Amino acid sequence: MRIGLYPGTFDPITLGHIDIVRRACSLVDRLVIGVAINRDKGPLFNLEERVAFIEQEVVPIGADVGCEIVVHPFENLLIDCANDVGASVIIRGLRAVADFEYEYQMVGMNRVLDSSIETVFLMAEARHQAIASKLVKEIARLGGDVSKFVTPAVREALEARLR
Repeated sequence: MRIGLYPGTFDPITLGHIDIVRRACSLVDRLVIGVAINRDKGPLFNLEERVAFIEQEVVPIGADVGCEIVVHPFENLLIDCANDVGASVIIRGLRAVADFEYEYQMVGMNRVLDSSIETVFLMAEARHQAIASKLVKEIARLGGDVSKFVTPAVREALEARLR
């Protein structure tokens, strides 16, 4: 069984994330969505809420495309999380060159820590290249319409949280 790990904070999960999940499912039999517990980022949504959004919005995609999707919160090193879930590949989405520069450095460090785990980059589709969770939260905070960036359930949660 080919197992992939798609890690992120997902605060909140966006249509860009969901697109990467859908496309990653064509590469693996099981996709583990690793929800990072990063206390330094000060998430808008707590871990339980972020996991619930993923379970509601993403896990059903797996059944449609023949890929098992599971959610796995983690607080340790990414490479250790990959080993914990049996992943042989880490899936990362790229939007722009700036993403690549950061990700390239992370791949190098991960290769030193465990050279048996590969990293695969999936380029964001053009319509999703500008989407970033941080920007979505800022738009919502200022009363803007985020419906082009997130699912209706996430939009409603953002509006309720930021009122």
